[in-house]
Amino acid sequence: MKRRDFISLFGGAAVAWPLAARAQQKAMPVIGFLGAGSPGPTAPNVAAFRQGLGETGYVEGQNLAIEYRWAEGHYDRLPALAADLAARKVDLITALSTFSARAAKGATTTIPIVFTNVSDPVGAGLVASLARPGGNVTGFSIITNELMAKRLELLSELAPQARVIALLVNPTNSTTEGVVRDMQEAARATGVQLPILKAGTEGEIDAAFVSLVELHAGALVVGADPFFGSRSEQLVVLASRQAVPAIYSTRELAEAGGLISYGASLTAAVRQAGIYAGKILKGAKPADLPVEQPTKFELVINLKTAKALGLTVPQVLLAQADEVIE
Repeated sequence: MKRRDFISLFGGAAVAWPLAARAQQKAMPVIGFLGAGSPGPTAPNVAAFRQGLGETGYVEGQNLAIEYRWAEGHYDRLPALAADLAARKVDLITALSTFSARAAKGATTTIPIVFTNVSDPVGAGLVASLARPGGNVTGFSIITNELMAKRLELLSELAPQARVIALLVNPTNSTTEGVVRDMQEAARATGVQLPILKAGTEGEIDAAFVSLVELHAGALVVGADPFFGSRSEQLVVLASRQAVPAIYSTRELAEAGGLISYGASLTAAVRQAGIYAGKILKGAKPADLPVEQPTKFELVINLKTAKALGLTVPQVLLAQADEVIE
C-alpha cells in the first residue's frame, strides 16, 4: 500500500470512529415535569420525585435532565405546555394532577406518562383499569375527593360549636360538582349548614374569606385542588386573620400553619412516581405497571394554631393523629 493511500485510509478511519462512537452513545434522557400549580409550593414534591429517581440510579444534572412546565393554577395553559413537551420529544412526562395528566395524554399517545395526585384515573379516562392501565399512561392515584366527608367529620369534632361550615371549591375543577353533591349529603347527616364558596383565582380566594363573616361560618373545609395547594400561604394567612378553623387535604398546609389536615401523603406518592419513571427509562412499559393507591392516610394537627384559635383539641383526635405540631 502506498504511503499516501495509507494516510488517507487512516485519516478516514480516525474521522469515522468518533462519529460511530457518538452514534452508539445514548443521549441523556429528558423528563418533562408538568405541574398544574407553582414551583414554590411544589418544591417538596419535586424533591420527592428526584429522590425516587435517585433510587433507580438517575440524578438530575448527571445522567438525566428535567424540563419543568408550570401552569401556575391556570389549568387552561396545560394543553399547550404538554404539547410543547411532546414536541421536544422528551423521554417521559410526569403529570402532577388530573388536569396535567389529561393534558399530557391529549398531547401524546407514544411518550410514557407517569401521573400522581389523581383521585380517579379510570373515571378521568387516563387508564383502562388500575391493574392493567394499557396504553402509555400509569401512575399513582392519591384518593382525595373521597375523603372530603371524613374531613367534614373531623372538623366538626374539632369545632363542635360550628353549625355553619363553609366548603371552598375551585369551579374550574371538573370534579367539583360531584364533590359538592357528596358534601351536601354529608352535611345533612352531620347536622350542619354547608354554604359553597367558589374560587379559581387569588382574588376570589380573598373574596371567599370575606364572605365567611357574612355567612357566620364557624369553620371551613378547603377542597382538594392543586390550585389551593399552590396558594397555601394565602389560605393559611387568611384563615388566621379571620380566626376560622380550617381543614386541608395535605399535611403541607398544616405544617405551614393550617389547623388540621387529613389525606394521603402526596410526597410519598410523588417519590413512587419517580421510581416508576426510573423503571420506565430503564425499559419497563407503562402498560405493565399497575396504578397504585395509597394504603395510609395522615391526620396532622397543628396545636399552636389550635391554641391561637382558642380551640381545645379532643384527646380522641390527638390519639388518632399521625403528627401533632407544637
